[in-house]
Amino acid sequence: MPIYEFKCNDCDKTFESLVLIASAVDSIRCKHCQSANIKKILSATSGKPAKDSPIPAGALSGCSSRSGFS
Repeated sequence: MPIYEFKCNDCDKTFESLVLIASAVDSIRCKHCQSANIKKILSATSGKPAKDSPIPAGALSGCSSRSGFS
């Protein structure tokens, strides 16, 4: 079940929401001010580290033995 991070364009706050169907993103409202003026943002854990990052490749994905998951 994907949890997406959103930012409200009206109150400038970020929040997370569980989205079961991709088309349901259009019905998400800000959890702080109930505005529909929101945008999906890239979460810190969903991106890849930069090429010259000190973070080992795969460390954020949960697939690496160095990530702490087994």
